[in-house]
Amino acid sequence: MQFKDPADNIKELYLKEGEIVVDLGAGSGWYTREASRRVGNSGKVYALDVQKELVETLKNRIRDEGLGNVECVWANIELRGGTKLADKLVDASIVANVLFQIEDKVGFAREIARIMKPGGRVMIVDWTGDGAGAGPKGDHLVNESSARRLFEETGFSYDKSFDPGTHHYGIIMKRI
Repeated sequence: MQFKDPADNIKELYLKEGEIVVDLGAGSGWYTREASRRVGNSGKVYALDVQKELVETLKNRIRDEGLGNVECVWANIELRGGTKLADKLVDASIVANVLFQIEDKVGFAREIARIMKPGGRVMIVDWTGDGAGAGPKGDHLVNESSARRLFEETGFSYDKSFDPGTHHYGIIMKRI
């Protein structure tokens, strides 16, 4: 199974030097590291994950790669204030292969809305459930229209859809 390079997907966010980005559910940090390079030393990337082991592993990887503009944070991204970030701090958010894992999807979207600056962008990449055997099944799947509706109901407007690669959909939403 071939997946698209995160560097290609992250272009859809049009990140600029000096911006503040959060990678929600950063995991191994593929998107975190690419965002770090794009926002440069004057920017900042917060890599958040609920799994302590992943946060520690990512901290070591970030240190080894010399990415001084990344802060790895153990956080519960579903709770109000769970990201540990200030209100209206973030220019862009990355939500990649995370929605299907979230239990409180409305709480998650509200937390993103809280930390986003007006006009800030959210990139959502998740599984299509196209029946090819990849990704989540049944109730865990969040299709593109459901993801779009979730964010529209929590203070975002639809910007565009894009092709993030095999078995996935991609959308950009903007904070109203």
